[in-house]
Amino acid sequence: MQAANRVIKNTGILYAKMGITMFISLYTTRLILGALGASDFGVFNVVGGAIAMLGFLDAAMSGATQRFMSFVEGEGNKEKQKSIFNIAIVLHFLISLLAGILLLIGGFIFFHGMLNIPANRIFAAHLIYYFMIVSTMFTIMTVPYDAVINAHENMLYYSVVGIIESILKLIVAIVIVQVFFDKLILYGALMAAISLAIMLIMRVYCHRNYEECSFHPFHYWNKGLMIEMATFAGWNFLGAISTLLSGYGLGIVMNMFHGTIANAAQGIANQISGQLGVLGTSIKKSLNPVIAKSAGAKDYKLMARSTVLGTKIIFFVVAVCFLPFMIEMPYILKLWLKNPPAQASVFCGLLLLTNLLDQLVLFLPQAIGAVGRIKGYQTVFSVLNLLPLLIAWIAFQHGAPAYTIYAITAMIAIVKDGTTIYFADKLNIIPYGMYIRNVVGRCSVSFVLPMVICNLPGIFLDEGLFRLIMVVVISIVTYSISAYFIGFNKEEQIFFRQKIAKIYSVRKHWNQFYKS
Repeated sequence: MQAANRVIKNTGILYAKMGITMFISLYTTRLILGALGASDFGVFNVVGGAIAMLGFLDAAMSGATQRFMSFVEGEGNKEKQKSIFNIAIVLHFLISLLAGILLLIGGFIFFHGMLNIPANRIFAAHLIYYFMIVSTMFTIMTVPYDAVINAHENMLYYSVVGIIESILKLIVAIVIVQVFFDKLILYGALMAAISLAIMLIMRVYCHRNYEECSFHPFHYWNKGLMIEMATFAGWNFLGAISTLLSGYGLGIVMNMFHGTIANAAQGIANQISGQLGVLGTSIKKSLNPVIAKSAGAKDYKLMARSTVLGTKIIFFVVAVCFLPFMIEMPYILKLWLKNPPAQASVFCGLLLLTNLLDQLVLFLPQAIGAVGRIKGYQTVFSVLNLLPLLIAWIAFQHGAPAYTIYAITAMIAIVKDGTTIYFADKLNIIPYGMYIRNVVGRCSVSFVLPMVICNLPGIFLDEGLFRLIMVVVISIVTYSISAYFIGFNKEEQIFFRQKIAKIYSVRKHWNQFYKS
């Protein structure tokens, strides 16, 4: 019960942060698109697009360190936590050097025959790429600090830093609109500077506030733990880097066959998907430590229950927000950007569908990681991550339209979901059949009815703000009912009724106190 209350509190904090940063980010994108123009915006997304994906790399890699931190916290061993922190710092420094070298080598390949960039923007593209390399290396080196904050479930500080970062990006956008210097180069430099500043803030905070953040690598060296963490981090990094390469590589393939305008549409799709995805990420960040600590305390029932319930809640929260966007995407883009890039609407719809499929197994990788046996899973997962690159390349060689790349990604997402569920069953986390029936089946069926009903206003009403509002209201009402009665089983329904009753009770006592 305490774990559930903690998750609810942390989720509330993260949602408040999300509400602030989402609107700032959407307005920032509008300013940047207007200042740079579609072509330069596309150049930034194809060359410096990895900067936008550093958040994913940070989250994916911090999961490995957080797993050990939270696991040991479940055991109650403080000295071992210090060893884990020191080893993590050394490991991620070495990984950052490796990533920097690989990116430098990759740059020679990208800029000599692969990228389709206007000749007068090649110099700017090179500079943005170098900014991205520096940001990537510092992001990797800061991963242990992010893991510490997550292991301590300090979502308040995490949210404050996120808001500061969004405000800084808004300031950068305002500056870009005003300056007469090369806007693309200045934008790339300032975005990299923001990344470095935020990382330094997190590092200073951790060293001042957490006992285990004491860097004495020789004193806390543990060879056995080093091997265990290096192995785990290596396999986790394989999965993380394959996802990063896939996302970045898809942008390059798109650029080679369809140019920078298609990359601009890609950037808009990633922006919408990323902002809406924060809804699910907030709950995920709150619940991940609970899963790892449950494994550390050998409470596998709590781990499985948290995994199932967390997945359902996130699917519900994400789906109820995705629905209006999936149905009214053309109008929303025109309302937001006035003149959105061509094909942005189709890209957004297919990308949201892919992300919705990912929500069906969102916590299973964390549960697999908490158990610690990730070699087989990460190997298969990495291959599946890179598969869309190969298929998209072949499809584009035969004249396939640009949106094909997202249709392929959605189909591969279904295969990845099945693979993840298989490994969860193989590692005795959750039986395959039970997960399919209780999570995938219930979530999918509960989504179909609202999807059908939300399309009805499009038959009777013209495109506009009134129709958008109608779709939003209908999606919230119909999906809330559908999710409660179809998506959640009896036990989960009781859990929610208890939480609502508790909130009502607190509010009632507060009103009585206020009146007295």
